Amino acid sequence: MGIKDNNQNYGRVSRILHWGMALLLLWQFLSAAAHFFFDDTAIEAFFWPSHKPMGLLLFFLIIIRIIWALMNVSNRPSSINWLARLGHITLYFLMLAIPALGLLRQYGSGRSFEVFGITIFSGFEGEKIQWTLDLGGLLHGELGWLLLALAIGHIIMSYWHKKSKTTSNVMPRMWGTK
Repeated sequence: MGIKDNNQNYGRVSRILHWGMALLLLWQFLSAAAHFFFDDTAIEAFFWPSHKPMGLLLFFLIIIRIIWALMNVSNRPSSINWLARLGHITLYFLMLAIPALGLLRQYGSGRSFEVFGITIFSGFEGEKIQWTLDLGGLLHGELGWLLLALAIGHIIMSYWHKKSKTTSNVMPRMWGTK
């Protein structure tokens, strides 16, 4: 397996980004679910403090992943149909938009934001920036749950293509078993 993608399989970099981000997204979904369903419990206390740092890490990883995909666009395995292509584009968009909205909301709150000992932005005195709080509050969580639903759909469709007699098995492209 090479580093770059080819028309049959995704390369090592794409696979590491895909599966690494899948694990981090799973952690994000667990932390959000713990915050939503188990507020003020030990479960929330375990998961929730990592939500913002992991969100920022995912934000940077999706930027890297988009750049990598664009660099390999002519080499990547082609989508099996327009619906699969639209689904992947939507997943990429949500993985970019959700942490961006979280960052926007965090900035508008006036609180500083430090991750892994690095100051991302300092807090400020004065009034909060209400439109950023409203936009982030309105869309960040809801789009996160939509991303979860689409990710589950992505998994189901991958498995469906594996079992289907009318379409090709797409799993080896990302598993490296072809």
